[in-house]
Amino acid sequence: MREMSIDLETYSDIDISKCGAYKYAESENFEILLFGVSVDGSPVTVYDLACGDTIPDEILAALSDENVTKWAFNAAFERICLSNWLKRHRPEYFTGYSIPEDPAGKYLNPASWKCSMIWSAYMGLPLSLEGVGAVLKLHDQKLKEGKDLIRYFCSPCKPTKANGGRTRNLPEHDSEKWELFKKYNQRDVEVEMSIQKRLAKFPVPEQIWDEYHLDQEINDRGIMLDMTVVENAIAFDEKSKSTLMLQMQNLTGLDNPNSVVQMKEWLSDNGIEMDSLGKKEVAGFVKSSDGNTNGNITEALKLHLQLAKSSVKKYQAMQNAVCKDGRAHGMFQFYGANRSGRWAGRLIQLQNLPQNHMPDLTEARAIVKAGDYDTLQLLYDDIPDTLSQLIRTAFVPRSGYKFIVSDFSAIEARVLAYLAGETWRSKVFAEGKDIYCASASQMFGVPVEKHGINGHLRQKGKIAELALGYGGSVGALKSMGALEMGLTEEELQPLVNSWRNSNPMITAFWWDIDRAVKTTITQRIQTEVRGIKFFYKSGMLFIKLPSGRLLSYVKPRIGENQFGGESVTYEGVGSTKKWERIESYGPKFVENIVQAVSRDILCNAMKTLRHCFIVGHVHDELIIECDPRVDLKSVCEQMSRSPAWMPDILLRADGYETSFYKKD
Repeated sequence: MREMSIDLETYSDIDISKCGAYKYAESENFEILLFGVSVDGSPVTVYDLACGDTIPDEILAALSDENVTKWAFNAAFERICLSNWLKRHRPEYFTGYSIPEDPAGKYLNPASWKCSMIWSAYMGLPLSLEGVGAVLKLHDQKLKEGKDLIRYFCSPCKPTKANGGRTRNLPEHDSEKWELFKKYNQRDVEVEMSIQKRLAKFPVPEQIWDEYHLDQEINDRGIMLDMTVVENAIAFDEKSKSTLMLQMQNLTGLDNPNSVVQMKEWLSDNGIEMDSLGKKEVAGFVKSSDGNTNGNITEALKLHLQLAKSSVKKYQAMQNAVCKDGRAHGMFQFYGANRSGRWAGRLIQLQNLPQNHMPDLTEARAIVKAGDYDTLQLLYDDIPDTLSQLIRTAFVPRSGYKFIVSDFSAIEARVLAYLAGETWRSKVFAEGKDIYCASASQMFGVPVEKHGINGHLRQKGKIAELALGYGGSVGALKSMGALEMGLTEEELQPLVNSWRNSNPMITAFWWDIDRAVKTTITQRIQTEVRGIKFFYKSGMLFIKLPSGRLLSYVKPRIGENQFGGESVTYEGVGSTKKWERIESYGPKFVENIVQAVSRDILCNAMKTLRHCFIVGHVHDELIIECDPRVDLKSVCEQMSRSPAWMPDILLRADGYETSFYKKD
């Protein structure tokens, strides 16, 4: 036996969409209903465990055999489910991995597992079996009845008179549906195998599988949650919301001040017309009122902002995701962003947590942990905002360990400068200077120092750096908050011109990439720009990065943009989350490339530090759970090592030690 293709149908009383696969599979009520498998490409066999079938010993033995490759679509689900099932029912066939101190070792070793969903993502295809089958126009398609069958057999049902008050549907309750469910299970394995055959001429490099296995280790390890902080924060939020609602009702006389319609009417009755009660609009009104407006209106809108804070949702997500070991597992989706190959967040969404700016964060956290609502109310005017800033602090190292949090300094700016050959910027990084000051100095031709000479120009340098690196113009500056930061409308276009004039190599790089992509698509020839290679094969555009990894664009062609000019379009999952034609051009491709290279640099650091207990990562940051004796400086030095495929890029990682996660 060399390989197996597997698909499971399972039952659990846990909602997998809210709680994730790890918590789903550890439930006492978890069961494997159907086990569909093909060994070495043979016809699929479905083992009906719900009706008494047993899985052959040689197949069970292969699940822990590192010489047998296990394939599945979203293989993490099958591996986690089988890990729990084996430990419970056939422990003699379960073998964990890693060292005893590592929480990741509770699961089957991911090293011998491969995932056809990851293969699809690598090729720029959808992350669903149904979606991939449709795009590839496979002969075998996923059965459309699947969702109804899963709803019927795989989740608890509501007790009704019609179903005799039962809370679960078993095979005997509808034998016809059960037979169809077995066919559905068989078909899923067949579709997975068809995907592998169709993509066979585009194999995933071993380095990507190694990264996937490292990702699975991190998801298996999970990250500890301080559930006392979580539960107290949820309770505090409820109390705070009740108090705020009462204050608003007393102030406005409204039954439900949370109602946008009622609130707009009340404002209108008081001479204030507002098109929107969105956070940005309300905050802008409050800021500009300056005491000139009726005090009740300003106060009501301040209360509205506090009530609108959704901080509690993150705490509830933590409550949903936490497993029996007190850790949240499965928070990272490998290749979740298939334009760059970056990770996407799952469950608690570590990638988009609110930042913390409180100087007394430790003290506020201690008050919440102690459950002292009265003291919190006494010391902090805005409880929802305080709870929001404390969200990160709910992530903690286990007892006897500490967190080291280390992140790259200005990674995208460094990569962009390196790829484009903008040497003055690389020199700034080499000398350890502030890129925002240096950019402002380059743009305005005067020395700029933070908190020093011409320091007021640093803010213009910063906003330009953040908004203009990928072809952005006046609109990009506005969306980055340039007007709110005090810049005037008249300053914006000159700022764009000044930044582009100061960065001629980057500006040229955008349009060199644009020409290379168009030439490759129209002439079907390989092109190259500063070490980035472009080629066309079998209806796909590929961009080869310095790491050797490929970015994939499906069915590219030349079209016309909204301004009547020439543009590139390709098929992918767009902003609507649907498969559609997406328009792109030079600067956008540069953004994809820079973010992809930055991701590869982070991956290189993760591999360098894989002997450490990495428990999380966010864009350019690693969170490591380690022994108190581990040296922070050594971790940052290891993270700063340039990869072999880009030896002369200048990297810098800075970090800090902490007893709870935060933004330092």
